[in-house]
Order: sequence, then structure tokens, then C-alpha cells
Amino acid sequence: MNIREKYLKDAKKVVVKVGTSTLITEDGSLDLYRIEEIVRQICYLQNQGKSVVLVTSGAIGVGFLKLGLKTKPKDICEKQAAAAIGQGILLNTYEKIFSEHGKIVAQILLTKNDLDIVDNYTNAQNTFTALLKRGVVPIVNENDAVAVEEIKFGDNDTLSALIAKTIHADLLILLSDIDGLYSSDPQSNKDAKLISCVPKITKEIEDCSKGSHSSVGTGGMYTKIKAAKIAVSSGISMIIANGSQDSVIEDIVSNKEIGTLFEAEK
Repeated sequence: MNIREKYLKDAKKVVVKVGTSTLITEDGSLDLYRIEEIVRQICYLQNQGKSVVLVTSGAIGVGFLKLGLKTKPKDICEKQAAAAIGQGILLNTYEKIFSEHGKIVAQILLTKNDLDIVDNYTNAQNTFTALLKRGVVPIVNENDAVAVEEIKFGDNDTLSALIAKTIHADLLILLSDIDGLYSSDPQSNKDAKLISCVPKITKEIEDCSKGSHSSVGTGGMYTKIKAAKIAVSSGISMIIANGSQDSVIEDIVSNKEIGTLFEAEK
């Protein structure tokens, strides 16, 4: 049994997080082909008997273009307005495509208080349990339309790791615009090497995360390492992979050498 098979073979509960850079094209519109491909693969996982939660970014990215803005707004009110508009467009798109596969989706918008306060946490956990039991795909995003700094997760990498912890997931998959964790920033160093497996998150691994970022989303490699710490310390394996690759999720659960695997602590 290879190392990936050891950690992925029996994964029954999976959280898939998709970043803004994977969902939005260069001209700022939703990449419908990519969304259809991601939905198809999530349905594949469900048909294999797995429970899946989708954490999706992209609401602000879609919304600010609908508002006629050329760049992501910095003003909090404009960000929240963009999120409110974009979230509706995003969910409608997902719902339409999932329904073509005979699947039901449910929208869950969260703020930090929903997972920090005990009663709220329990309610959220119970909601996820009820939905997954019925084969529904929960589609989760931060509630950017109302969240203020004090109750923000700040990025969906962290949110997805906390969701994985909440539902006692076996595997967290982060899909972004990069193939995985590199030994240094591949955009500035052509000799950077892809790291296939991380048995333990050391200072050297954290140093590898510096410098990478996305122009349309809020996350970079730093937030993904932060998410990995939450996941692996909760006994959840995590993989960072490139969401633009066809069949990437299927390849991951088939134990192929895709992306970077962070081994769960046992």
C-alpha cells in the first residue's frame, strides 16, 4: 500500500474547497466548463457512497463585475454588496448543474460566530449531519454580505478546514490555480520543486508558503498551510491540487500522484 492509498482509500466523508481563481475566467465571468467538471466529480464521489461538502469561493469575484467594477472593491460596503449579488448567481449556477445530475443542494452561509459559539456550532453540525444523511450536497461560503472583521474567517481555506473538523471529515481537498506546495514560489523560481507529500508541517514547510497569492481571491499558499494545520491536527488528511485539471478529484481519490498530500496526525 502506497502512502496515498493509506490515507485516501477509506475516505468516506470529503470536503472540497474551490477557489475563486478556479471558478472565474480571465474576463471575470464564471467558468461554466470548470464548474460543470467539478460538479460532475462531486456527483461521482457521491455515487461511490461518499458524503461531500462543497466550500465555494467566488461570490465577490462574480458580484463586483456584475456591479460594473473593473477590480475587486476595497471598500467594505462595496465588497458586501458584491458578495450579496454574486452569491445568488453562484448558487443558482451550482443548483442548475447539480440538478442535471439528479442531486439536491443546500446553501449554508457562515460567519465565525457560527462555529465559535457552542450552541451555534452544535446547530451547524446538526444541519450538516441531517443534509449529508439525505444525500444533499451542502454548498458553503462565508457570509460576506454581513460579516464584519470581528466575525470573519478571512478566507475559505480556513473555513473549509473548520468545516472538515466540524463534520469529522476524512479528507479535505483544496482546489486552486497551483499544482500544490512547491519548495519555493514557482512564479519567481523556475527551479522550484513540487512537494508530493508532507508528513509533518515544519518551519521549512511554512517557509515554502511565502510569496504566493491570487489576484482575484483572498487566499494564497500561506492560508492553505494554516488550513492544513487545522485539518491534520484533527486527524484529517488534506490535499492541495490544481482545480483546472480535468478529473482532478477523481484522480485524487484514485490515489494518483496529484498535488501535495498533508498526512493526518493519528
